[in-house]
This record gives sequence, C-alpha cells and structure tokens, in this order.
Amino acid sequence: MATLSCFSTIPSSLCAVKSSSFTSSISNKSLSLLPFTHSPPKTLSLPTLNPNHRRFSLCRSPAAGERESLAPQTLKSRLRNGETLYGIFLLSFSPTLAEISGLAGYDFAVVDMEHGHGGISDALPCLRALAAARTPAILRIPESSDVWAKKALDLGPQGIMFPMIDSSESARKAVSYCRFPPKGIRGSAHTVVRASRYGIDESYLSNYEEELLIMCQVECESAVGKVAEIAAVEGVDCIQMGPLDLSASLGYLADPGHKKVREVLRTAEKAVLLTNPGEGNGAYLAGFAMAHDKPENMKQRGYRMVSGTVDVGLFRTAAVEDVKKFKKSLMAEEGEDEEEEIENGDDKYWRE
Repeated sequence: MATLSCFSTIPSSLCAVKSSSFTSSISNKSLSLLPFTHSPPKTLSLPTLNPNHRRFSLCRSPAAGERESLAPQTLKSRLRNGETLYGIFLLSFSPTLAEISGLAGYDFAVVDMEHGHGGISDALPCLRALAAARTPAILRIPESSDVWAKKALDLGPQGIMFPMIDSSESARKAVSYCRFPPKGIRGSAHTVVRASRYGIDESYLSNYEEELLIMCQVECESAVGKVAEIAAVEGVDCIQMGPLDLSASLGYLADPGHKKVREVLRTAEKAVLLTNPGEGNGAYLAGFAMAHDKPENMKQRGYRMVSGTVDVGLFRTAAVEDVKKFKKSLMAEEGEDEEEEIENGDDKYWRE
C-alpha cells in the first residue's frame, strides 16, 4: 500500500508569508487548505497570516543561516519600527479561543487576569495555545504587586500590563517588579521557569529586559494629570488608557462616550504623545476601542496598540444574533401558516 505524504499536497501559497499592514491583519485572503486526499483542494476565505509570527515554511527546514532572519520580531521592536498593532482581550481562559485568536491574525492577545475568572494556572494553557499560533501574549495582572508580577513573568509572556497606575512612583515600582536585582526586586528562578524555557535558553538574562513590554494603565482622573510623568518613567513602554474606569471616576459609569469623558481622554492622549518613546524617555499610546471610538479612529489619533474586542463579547454577540435569527425564522413561518389558513378558509367559504 502506497504511503500518502501530506507534505506532497501542500499548496505553494503556504510556503511563503506576505507582509500586512494594520488593516490587513484583520482582512481576508484566499488560502488553500491542506487536503487529506489527492482531490483538488477547496478554497475558503481565511484571515491573512501575521507576517511577524514565527511561521516556518512547511516545505523544508530553514538552513542555519536563515534561522536568525526567520525569528519573530518582538512587540517592542515592531512599535519602534512604526507599526500600529491590533489585538484582542481574552477573558474566557479558553485555550481553544486563544489559539483561534492567534490563527486569526491578531498581533497580540491580552490574557486578562484582572477581570477574567482565571489565575496563573488558567493563563498557562492560553499562553501555550498562543505560542502554538505564534502570537505574542500579554498578561494583565489583577493588581500592581511584586507577587502577581513575579508569577506572571515566570510564565514567559512577551508583555505585562499593570492596572491602576496613578503616579510616577507607582510606575517605577511596577518596573522594579519586572527586573532582577540590583535593578529591581523580581524574585529569581530563571533556571527552571517557562520564561527561560525552563533554563534551556541561556541568553534569557541578557535579553529579557529588551524583549519584555511593560504597560501601565491610566484609569482615573487623578492619574490623567500625572500621565506625562508616568510615561517618562524609565522602563515604561506603553500607557494603556482605560476608558471604562476613567468614565466611572468622572461620574459617568454608564456613559463612557460622554463629552466630558472624551475631553479628559484626549488630554491624556496628547500628554502621552508629547513624550518621545524613541529616545527612551516616553511611552507609546495604547487603548481599547469602544462603540463610539473605533479602532481606525484611535489609530488616526496616534494610538500604537489598539485592542478591538473581547473573546466573550464576540461569542455573546454571535450567540445572541444566532438565536434571534432562528426565532425570526419561526415567526416568519408561523405568519406564512396563518396566511395560508386564512386563504384556505376564504376559498372554502366562497365555494359553499
């Protein structure tokens, strides 16, 4: 019996990865799926692959000289290159949804331990799923503390997000939680934790500062007045605006699109944009899109990292719409039956 090699049927279009812009990471292109038989492959519309993921060609193994060029860029290096990155928040702690998110082409995924139900043990399978999809993971910890930062960083995310940073002092503390002594107070178990590939990556201590993206959330009115000072703290890479908490602190919990909230948010945005991240004394602007504030609008205002959606929100919307669609179809059928009964009754009456 002849042995069928799946590699013999891989379309050549999958042997190369094309570059994409901010908008193309969420657009669709036609790619051929891998067939399991000799029948012609069917063409489906699939999201464009993220060119900065470490997607090695399936056609052959990379030569030794190519390995360095095929290494993925970090989030920090992509920001320095002028890119605007588009991501998703994961609150479900579902490894399957995490993997789908990565394969869909998001530039990054934030595993949210602040508002999601899971902790460190729940986040780990999501990080593994994202790694399989070659997608950088950012861990959002529940509070800005050395204990949470230590446990999160040992998992090896490419970024960490600290909530409720309201002063330069709290920002400096957050940075110190991310660095080993003498620069910081991070506990050291680098010889065995996942961050260093369980000690296999001997270059970890030399590279971790350069590769780790440190994000500080500004989420209240008092923090907005100090946002420039927070952004100027050495080691802070991004200022993540929190529109919902900001609106709550201003007294508009149910109205994040209120004029007053927008004005305060614009003030904070401008203060961050006046800093100079390229020179090491400033931070990039990051934020979350809202119904009244679309990702494309945020990009135009200078945001360099935009989170456009949440996994549970996507599923909720799809599920609600699916049920509505089915119930509408039932109502339509019932209406047709009633009309048919009326017509049949009228016919019978006039025949008599």
